Amino acid sequence: MKNDQWVIGLDYGTDSVRGVLVDAATGEELATAVFHYPRWRDQLYCEPTLHQYRQHPLDYVEGLESVIKNCIQQVGADRAKSRIRGIAIDTTGSTPVAVDARGRPLALLPGMEHNPNAMFVLWKDHTAVQEAAEINAFASRQSVDYLQYVGGVYSSEWFWAKLLHVLRVDEQVRQHIYSWVEHCDWMPFLLTGGDDVRAMKRSVCAAGHKALWAEAFGGLPPESFFAGVDPLLAGFRDRITGPVLTADRPAGRLCREWAERLGLSDDVVVAVGAFDAHIGAVGGQIEPYFLSKVMGTSTCDILVAPVADMQGKVIRGICGQVNGSVVPGMVGMEAGQSAFGDTYAWWRDVLLWPVRQVLPQVPGIQDAWVHGLTTTLQERLIPALSEEALRRDQAGLPLPLAVDWLNGRRTPFADQELKAALLGLDLGTDAVDIFRAWAEATCFGARSIVECFISQGVPVKGVIGLGGVARKSPYIMQLMADVLNMPLRIHKAEHTCASGAAMFAATAAGIYPEVEEAMQAMGQGFDREYIPVPARVDILQNRYQQYKKFGSFVEQFLHTH
Repeated sequence: MKNDQWVIGLDYGTDSVRGVLVDAATGEELATAVFHYPRWRDQLYCEPTLHQYRQHPLDYVEGLESVIKNCIQQVGADRAKSRIRGIAIDTTGSTPVAVDARGRPLALLPGMEHNPNAMFVLWKDHTAVQEAAEINAFASRQSVDYLQYVGGVYSSEWFWAKLLHVLRVDEQVRQHIYSWVEHCDWMPFLLTGGDDVRAMKRSVCAAGHKALWAEAFGGLPPESFFAGVDPLLAGFRDRITGPVLTADRPAGRLCREWAERLGLSDDVVVAVGAFDAHIGAVGGQIEPYFLSKVMGTSTCDILVAPVADMQGKVIRGICGQVNGSVVPGMVGMEAGQSAFGDTYAWWRDVLLWPVRQVLPQVPGIQDAWVHGLTTTLQERLIPALSEEALRRDQAGLPLPLAVDWLNGRRTPFADQELKAALLGLDLGTDAVDIFRAWAEATCFGARSIVECFISQGVPVKGVIGLGGVARKSPYIMQLMADVLNMPLRIHKAEHTCASGAAMFAATAAGIYPEVEEAMQAMGQGFDREYIPVPARVDILQNRYQQYKKFGSFVEQFLHTH
C-alpha cells in the first residue's frame, strides 16, 4: 500500500456533523472538525409536543462544506489535495426527505424553504404512529409476510410510514414530490453531482432495515402492497430505483462543482452511504456475536453473524436483518432503545426547571449570572447524580422501579405509543433515587434486547460500548455490565462513527480490498473493560424480573385505556 493516502469520514448525528481526516495506513486522525446545525440548534421546524422533528437540508450542506474545509485547513490545502483519496458518509436513519425528479430536497425549492414537511424527517420524529399501525395491520392480512426481515413490526420511525404521513398532511408536498430518499443516500448523490433521482445509488443498510427491501423478495414488496396500504403510496415503489449497494462500494467520484468548493481533486472516490450505528460498529471493530452498542441520545445495537449461521433464522422483534448492512458478507442485525442519553438529559432538564424559569424572575439577578449558573449545572448535574447514585447502590439503599419508554420502545417489538412509568415513590424519594431508577431501567432495556437475540438462537458473547455515554459515564457502564452479566469493552476511538466512515472510504477508494482489512489496520482498539460484580448481578437479576412484570402491566394498561 502506498504511503500518504488519506481519507475523510463524515458522521451526521442528531445535533451536528463531525468529520475526521485519517491516514489510511495507520488510522491516525490527522484532523477533526464539528459543525452544529444552526437551524436545529434553534429548534426551527420542530414541535416536540407533536413529536415532530425536522432538519433543513441547508444544515447538512453547510455542515459538509464547513467540516471538510476545516479539516483541510488543519493539514494544509496542497497536502490535502494531493493525498485525499476517498470520502464516506454515515447519517442518522431513517431520516428521509421528499425530492423532485432531479433529486433536490423540496425545501431547497422556491416557496418551500420553510415547509417542515419538505425537509428531512429526523429518525426520532414520531408523527407517523398511525401510518405505521396501518402498515402493520395491512401486512398482517397478506399471504406473504413482508415484515419478517424487519423484525415483524414496522415502526413509525421508518421510511414508508413517514412518507405516508407527509403525503396525507401536506398538499404542497404531494404536488411537487417525485421520490423519497434517505439522508445517507442523498449526501453521496449530492457530492457526485447526481441529477436524476432514478439513478441514485441506494444503501442496502437503509433499504433493508427501514424500507422493506429484502433479497428474498427480489427487492421491495410489490406495488400492490403499497397501494393497498393507501393509494397515496401508489407509484413510489417504481420511482425508488437505482442499484442497492453495500457501503464499501463507490457511489462515484467527486463532481467538479464540489471538488472546486472543497479544494479537492475530482478523482476523490465517494462511497455509498449507510446509517451511523452500522458504520460506527465497524469503526468500533465489531466481531461476530459481540453486540456493538452505540450509546448516545438513543442506542443502536448492532450484531453481525456469518451468513451460513443465519440460514433459516428470522429474528422477530428487532429492527431487521440484512446481508451486508454492516460488514459485507455477513448478516447485520439491528436493535436499539428509543431513549438512552435522552433519558438522563430529560431528568437533568426537569431538575433545572427552577433555574431556567424562576431564577430569571428574581429582582436583581443578572441574565449573565443565570446563564453561567445554568451552563455549569448542565455540565455537572449528571456526574454529581452518578457519583451519589454509585454510593447508594454500594450501600444497598432502596430505589423506585422504572420503565424506560420515555420515547416509546424501539426493540424488542417496536411500539412508539408506549410511555415510561415510575413505581414505588414515597416522601423519602429524592432526585438521586429517581436518577438511579432511570439509569437502571435503561440498562434493563438493554438486557431485554440481548435476551431477544439469545431466545431466538443468536448468541451474544459480550458487548462493545461506543458513543458519548460509553466514554463519559463509568457509572452507567458498570451498571450495564452488572445487569447484562457480561463483560463490556469500551472502544478507544472517540469518534467511532466517523472513524468507521473513514474505513469504508479507504475500502471504496481501493486502498484496502475488504473493510475487514481496513478495520484491522485503522482500528484503535479498546482502552477499558467493565467486568460484572457478582454481588450486584444477583440483586439486579431480581430487579430485572420486577421490571419485566411492571413493563407488562404498563403496556397492557396503555393499550386498554
